[in-house]
Amino acid sequence: MKYLIIVLVILTIGSIAAGFIFETAYSQKMIGFGTVGLFLVVFPLFTYHRWKDRNFKDYMLTKENLDKMRNKEKNKF
Repeated sequence: MKYLIIVLVILTIGSIAAGFIFETAYSQKMIGFGTVGLFLVVFPLFTYHRWKDRNFKDYMLTKENLDKMRNKEKNKF
């Protein structure tokens, strides 16, 4: 997964750069497809890859987590 994301980032950035560098009839499409690929394919894959083994309850503001934060703040001083 990690290497797939790296390859896709290189391809999308390469497409965007090629669209700016080469003056062809489809250079605007290269920039557009690179941007769409980056934001609709690479970022969701990256987000999934980074968050797949985490517990979402640790990051939600529940009563237990708020109490933990308050106790940690009291113990700090």
